[in-house]
Amino acid sequence: MVLPNLITVLAICAGLSGIRLAFEGRFESAVVMVLLAAFLDGIDGRLARMLKATSKFGAQMDSLADIVNFGVVPALVLYAYLLDKAGSLGWIGTLLFVIACGLRLARFNVLDEDLDRPAWQAEYFVGIPAPAGALVVMLPMYIGFLGVEGTRTLAYVATAFTILIAFLLVSRLPIYSGKKLKIKREHLLPVMLLAVFYVLLVTVYPWQTLSASVGAYLLFLPLSASAYARRAKIEGAAAAAAEAAAAQAPVEPKPEA
Repeated sequence: MVLPNLITVLAICAGLSGIRLAFEGRFESAVVMVLLAAFLDGIDGRLARMLKATSKFGAQMDSLADIVNFGVVPALVLYAYLLDKAGSLGWIGTLLFVIACGLRLARFNVLDEDLDRPAWQAEYFVGIPAPAGALVVMLPMYIGFLGVEGTRTLAYVATAFTILIAFLLVSRLPIYSGKKLKIKREHLLPVMLLAVFYVLLVTVYPWQTLSASVGAYLLFLPLSASAYARRAKIEGAAAAAAEAAAAQAPVEPKPEA
């Protein structure tokens, strides 16, 4: 159990180091630390399952790490970079994002323990997941690194954007998770090649690639909600048909004593 929890602690260290870098004015390095924390967060749980080292302690550590790395850290880094120019409104946006992240994670833990929830609904997140919210909310920073001047007007726009992402975190918007997505063997090599290509783009053109990725993700949200609505309709019809068939089935007589 030590290795997965150690990675979780390293993720927290990366996130908190991002805050220090932001206070020192090294904002690009601060964003890299948030990305590193997101990467470590993505592998600690999978590693624990591979090693059969899952535990309640590890789950609690992971939740605490998430609210630090994907709530507190990106909000403070963005505030130090731009939102402080919006005055009190910028701080309100910062607080709302952190609180929304905490509420989002609490709801995720509750839903994860809900055994009455239909199995197919587990394929969808309820609201934007915390790691995605952290990467999306820093879009004003990506744009700033591309040369857009951080004016007071942009600070107000970024504050409104931060509040919008906060509401998307706690919304009931269904978002496809891809957890049960299976890649066919004949498609494995092309998918690997695309993954390598994306990593290279992030390495060579980080802020352009991240900006485009955020735009694509925001466009994906309504498509995911539409797919969920169609799936819910199909599953609801199937459940109604099964109930009707069960009601019409003849009742077998009880054997005599």
